[in-house]
Amino acid sequence: MRPLRYSINVTLDGCVHHEAGVAPDEELMGFWTAEMQRADAVLYGRTTYEMMESAWRRPASGVWPDWMSEWEIPFAEAIDRVPKHVVSRTLDAVDWNAELIRGDVGEAVQQLKRQPGQGLSVGGVTLPRALAELGLIDEFTFVVHPVVAGSGPRLLDGLSQRLSLELIERRELASGAVAHTYRPRC
Repeated sequence: MRPLRYSINVTLDGCVHHEAGVAPDEELMGFWTAEMQRADAVLYGRTTYEMMESAWRRPASGVWPDWMSEWEIPFAEAIDRVPKHVVSRTLDAVDWNAELIRGDVGEAVQQLKRQPGQGLSVGGVTLPRALAELGLIDEFTFVVHPVVAGSGPRLLDGLSQRLSLELIERRELASGAVAHTYRPRC
């Protein structure tokens, strides 16, 4: 069974808004590229799918935009090509190498986990909380940035029960961010 991994940037006060952390640099983008390359497929809710598509979808011209640094292109290429599964009740269709998931999300994710491969990645805020509630996330990576946001959506806010985790890896980045990887305690 392939593992489901949840990875996200988070501030010291638990904010997970995508603009609340430290601006990505070459080292951090390398970290996220490696994370994306470990995934056979990604799972997103509608909001995260639309946000990622607007930023990282390869333009029809095939040429990455001028605003993108050379060190961002490997991430853009990795996310552009990976298969995507989008959980949404409001979208009628998806593209960008994606398929729509409707109905029982827990059962759909369990079916995806049963397929062969090295792993699945889930991103965003709402969908990961729902999957954590169902006990479907096998690994959590929180890249904690040395920033206090003061407001915004919080990491796994609203979980109905405490989630006990075991630290399995820790990596310090030059920016001051620290990547912590955990597994649920059995």
